[in-house]
Parts: sequence; C-alpha cells; structure tokens
Amino acid sequence: MPWRDRGGRFAPLKAAVFAALFVPGLSIAWDYQQGALGPRYLNEIIHATGLWAIRLLLISLAITPVRQILRRSELVTVRRMIGVAAFVYALIHFFFFVVDSGFRPGFIVQEIALRLYLTIGFVTFVILLALALTSTDAMVRRLGGRRWQRLHWAVYPAGALALAHHVMQTKLNVSEATFYAGMFAWLMGYRLVAKGSMPAVWRLASLTVAVALLTVAGEAGGYGLFTGIPWRRVLEANWVLIGERPGWVVLFAGAGLTFLAALRPWLTRSASSRRSPS
Repeated sequence: MPWRDRGGRFAPLKAAVFAALFVPGLSIAWDYQQGALGPRYLNEIIHATGLWAIRLLLISLAITPVRQILRRSELVTVRRMIGVAAFVYALIHFFFFVVDSGFRPGFIVQEIALRLYLTIGFVTFVILLALALTSTDAMVRRLGGRRWQRLHWAVYPAGALALAHHVMQTKLNVSEATFYAGMFAWLMGYRLVAKGSMPAVWRLASLTVAVALLTVAGEAGGYGLFTGIPWRRVLEANWVLIGERPGWVVLFAGAGLTFLAALRPWLTRSASSRRSPS
C-alpha cells in the first residue's frame, strides 16, 4: 500500500504525501461544485489539471537536489509516487480535453496533428504514460535496473516538452510559465554540476545566478514575442517589483537551497556532537 514502507510498516511521510496528492483534485472538484469555475468550467479544469501535472513533475525532479542537500534519503521513497501523480493529473487533463472536444475521435486527432502545442502535449502524455506503466517494482525487475533507469531518463525531455506546451498554450500569462521554466532549468543545471553528489556551494551559487538571469531574459523575450510588450519594460519591472517577478523567485529558491548547502557541514558536526557520548 502507498502508505507503507517495503517492510510493511506504516510510513508517516508516505502517508502524508499520498494524502496531499489528492488535495489539488479535491480543490478543483470543490470549485466546480461551488460554481467558482465560471461558464467555461471545462477550460478551467483542463488548465488546472495540466498545471498541477507540471507542478508535480517539477516536485518529483526536485527530490534529488533536496535529498542530497538536506541528506534526507527517505525522500526517495515518495519520488515515484509524486511522478505517478503527475501522470494521473495529466491523464485527467487529457480526458477533459476529450470531453471538451465532444468525444469526436476524428476531430481530436486532427487537432493534435495540426496544432503544434497539442502535438507537443500529446507526446508528453505518451512519455508520462510509459513512465507510469513501468513505475512498479515488478517492471524494474522485468526490465533490469540499467534499462529501467535509461527509460526513466525520459522524464527530462517530458518536463521540457510539458513546459513548451504550457508556454505555447498560455501566451498571455508569460510570467507563470517563465517561472516554471526557470525552476526546471535550475533542476537540470543542478544535475549537470552535481555529477552524482552534492556540488560545491560556489557551483550552486553560480548556477542560481545564471538561471535567474536567464529567467529574467526569458520573461522579457516571452512578453515581447507573445504580447508585444517591449522587453525593456519587463526588465524595468524586475527592478521595481523586486521579489515578485519570476527571475527573483527562482533566485530566492536557488539561494535558499545554496544557503542550506553551505550550512550542511556545520549542521552535520552539530548533529554528530549531540549523538556522541559525553
């Protein structure tokens, strides 16, 4: 069961995460029940479930750096659960797209084939489907550890494609899409500088600054491309609205993890001294 460890014992962390994964769906259902989604409720459901699929995918990718920086190996036990939940929300997202299309197979195929952002979204869905179907321990044994790992590296292109789909579909709200793209870039950059273990603090700091600057540039370019807002105005907004723009949020998130990484040696020595006999 998802709330038990491999030994069959109750695992509070797994139980808490498992319960939390239902919250977004229940919140969407509640808003629908209360009529808060408006007359175009299907579009709102499609947007919300797709957004949560991306969020959960990013959270699953964040497990590795957080685990290495905080030295919390138990986080690995919930990574697969979160990844499967990302697929479930993507499945609901696709289902309501089918509902909104009137259950017309020919029309759905035509839309996916002719609209690039839908093509990208469908490819992402197929990748997540393959990852979800092979997420069980039985499939790990059947494929073998190395083949299974190579297959599940597909989560990285799936993340990039999901973000491309989101950016192309929500052209007016460039800031939100830019933030998610910036966090994804940081998570991918971490894997490049980590090389299997937690990288040096200066590498994390450099990565954070570089990705934050790229996020600022991406937001300015996105608004200029999709809305016609001059990129200079967006850059100026980053100095006026300090802490609110996507680049700043990415910077603060990366800086927070970098700060924790810098504290880790001190925290490790402090924990060791408490465990040592007097």
